[in-house]
Amino acid sequence: MKAIRIGILAAAAMAAVGLWGCGGGKPVLHLYSWADYVDPALIERFEAENGCRVVLDTFDSNENMYAKLKAGATGYDIAVPSSYMIQIMRHEAMLEPLNRALLPNVANVDPVALKVTMDEEMKSCVPYTISYTAVGYRKSKVPNLVESWAMFDREDLKGRMTLLNDMREAISVALRFSGFSGNSTKDEELQKAKEVLLRWKKNIAKFENEQYKPGLASGEFLLVQGYVGDLLQIQAENDDIGIFFPKEGFVTTCDCVVIPKGAKNIELAHKYINFLHDPKVAAQNTSFTKYLCPNKASYDHLPKEIHDNPAILLSPERQAVAEVNLDLGDANQKFIKLWDEIKGGE
Repeated sequence: MKAIRIGILAAAAMAAVGLWGCGGGKPVLHLYSWADYVDPALIERFEAENGCRVVLDTFDSNENMYAKLKAGATGYDIAVPSSYMIQIMRHEAMLEPLNRALLPNVANVDPVALKVTMDEEMKSCVPYTISYTAVGYRKSKVPNLVESWAMFDREDLKGRMTLLNDMREAISVALRFSGFSGNSTKDEELQKAKEVLLRWKKNIAKFENEQYKPGLASGEFLLVQGYVGDLLQIQAENDDIGIFFPKEGFVTTCDCVVIPKGAKNIELAHKYINFLHDPKVAAQNTSFTKYLCPNKASYDHLPKEIHDNPAILLSPERQAVAEVNLDLGDANQKFIKLWDEIKGGE
């Protein structure tokens, strides 16, 4: 896991997670999130407005984030897990309750996002972004495009494609491609998804969560499964990048800000959550990350090219084939076993 430090912070203070940092005894807010998921200018503004330092550690999958916290990592004041993982963390009492009196700006949260979180009263989480899984490709190098997951069967693209190294994302799309729900736990349907992924595995360069971005930008990869915000960031720099949502369906999720159990700076964490949902802040963050912050009051502040982008504010037709990954409870063990077989299989 790579760590990104925001603000000037001595190495000794990094070890003292959750305690007071250097720089005149200013409090330190420790964030645990995905890479490239907040505008650095907003972090600088938050630091200036609140007389604090912000330190950001990043993870590349919900499972890695969960495993680190479950293993006893403490001191994080904010984490940004996806909706299905929040259900697990809530069930296992890994989250601090939120004080709504300290969060007046969350009144702007879009109710559509709240339905995805299954915490409509925002007792333990506040929506941060709505994310979709899509496919990015090099338009000049991928002929005869079909907007389908079947593209990963293309032998002419062998070794130049990637799938996400994420158990739920990969298995869910294989299930959808096979005509089933991405949350299916039926053994015969999971077996068909396994067969699909083992077939695709022979064509892809690797399962990959981060290098697909620079790889697609450089032309090393020609077609990748990725998060739409990441793909839009690449597209903004290169007109040869195309994006499509496969017709069989795709994953949608709501990443949320939560306060992990044992956080040291709970009041400052609330200030950060409230700051993110200031309408102008939310709009600026959406413009930077290319992931929609589901803040209704922010939509009017979005630049036209962001507001009108069909990959950011999805049409009802596309939303109709999107599916949320759910917490599968004990059946999650089936996915873990299947994923191990896929990663280790031929």
